[in-house]
Amino acid sequence: MTRSWWGWGTDEHAVAGAELEALTSRISTLLPDHDLTDHAPPDPAALGLPPARISPPSTLAGLASDASADRAAHAHGKAFRDVVRNVHGSLDHVPDLVVRPRNERDVVDVLDWCSREGTAVIPYGGGSSVVGGIEPRFAGPAVSLDLGRLDALIEVDPVSRAARIQGGVLGPRLEAQLRPHGLTLRHFPQSFEFSTLGGWLATRAGGHFATLYTHIDDLVESLRVVTPVGVSESRRLPGSGAGPSPDRLFLGSEGTLGVITEAWLRVQSRPRWRAQAAVRFDSYPAAVNATREIAQAGLHPANCRLLDAAEAFINAGVGVAGGLLVLAFESADHPVGTLLTRALGIAREHRGSTPDGVVESGPESAAERTGAADDWRASFLRMPYQRDALARRAMIVETFETACTWDRFEALHAAVIGAAHDAIARIAGGGIVTCRFTHVYPDGPAPYFGIYAGGRWGSTVAQWDEIKAAVSDALAGAGGTITHHHAVGRDHRPWYDRQRPEPFAAALRGAKGALDPAGILNPGVLL
Repeated sequence: MTRSWWGWGTDEHAVAGAELEALTSRISTLLPDHDLTDHAPPDPAALGLPPARISPPSTLAGLASDASADRAAHAHGKAFRDVVRNVHGSLDHVPDLVVRPRNERDVVDVLDWCSREGTAVIPYGGGSSVVGGIEPRFAGPAVSLDLGRLDALIEVDPVSRAARIQGGVLGPRLEAQLRPHGLTLRHFPQSFEFSTLGGWLATRAGGHFATLYTHIDDLVESLRVVTPVGVSESRRLPGSGAGPSPDRLFLGSEGTLGVITEAWLRVQSRPRWRAQAAVRFDSYPAAVNATREIAQAGLHPANCRLLDAAEAFINAGVGVAGGLLVLAFESADHPVGTLLTRALGIAREHRGSTPDGVVESGPESAAERTGAADDWRASFLRMPYQRDALARRAMIVETFETACTWDRFEALHAAVIGAAHDAIARIAGGGIVTCRFTHVYPDGPAPYFGIYAGGRWGSTVAQWDEIKAAVSDALAGAGGTITHHHAVGRDHRPWYDRQRPEPFAAALRGAKGALDPAGILNPGVLL
């Protein structure tokens, strides 16, 4: 498979054929006046990138590349605005070199060299950032430090059920190395196939579990981090009250304080029992209340994703008046049907129905995947590819996410939906806004919004930036977070600066100065 330099995933899995015809047909029905002319991305060799401004020392020369294809592929992440700029060939900032360390010693040597020379270093995992986290959006030379070679499962502790894993491992390879041990990390973000453990840790990624173990933070036992002033390695412990947690300093640091090279992670036995169902509601408030009660019931479903009517129709092909709640339970130890039964009982108290029935499986059986829940799951995995196909056709297709407490959700939802519709109408003449819950907590949901609108070719990035600013202001004004699991990067910085307390900002600046005195690590992110 060939990784796409300009868009999501691999070239071989791009939307084509019948899938492309069906996609463009749906858009033509929704937006009959929109021009769906395709715009193909350029060959990176034809971009005319400026020559590299730096040369590595001889000891690192064999690890460095200044090839146009490498530099272009490491210049942007995979957000809508990144994809569109790539298709336009608008790469205003590119790394001068891509350096691929073979081991931790190489990472130390790269940071030493760049600290001496004052050259910026951007740690790079799978490149799936959607917030400008890996883009060298600054003056001066930059090195993209690609950790893809650090991808080994080093050690397994079956007694404590933990594993020591290098930070550059992609999701599928991580799971493949755990599988012979009967173990799994069970952390499956949408970017799973094309993101790395180190990236998940550095951005506090949200994963498979909609409740309980929602973030990678919950699975961390200890971290090993290379900083410009030395290596930080925390002690392996199930918990500790010994002062502020050293791991918490680096979780979510987005490559600004150090390079995560290894981690001990809490792993699990592979699930053997599963049960799932999709619940349909005629009322959205009733669906929200049902979801809240399930989240507060201590049942801990693995999947508890509420899709509003627009999301259910566009991405699951289900017509509902209120919403579609996708529920699933799983366990390596025991059947989970009774947990699903109780959750469905709560849903029925709010007039939810399950026309597709319940699907269960255990060690001796395989569940046949059918119904709305599986239709949405399949669509979920194709969403980024479809987004790319539409972006090439001047559509504005992007998402933003947040989290808030349950008491604030109704007001936040109204404010964000209203701001989004107003901005889209003003900027693009109208469009569709969807909402789903990706994660739910006893004290609040994590709403994830989608935007679909017809843009003007050549202006869609500017149009999206204006919409994004409007909805981000609405999120902040309604008391939500600027990001629940997409990280801060450069795109969320203005709102993050407003959200964090100033004493904490001062402490973060102090930590940056102590760990990275030359200020080389990912300048402009977080600080």
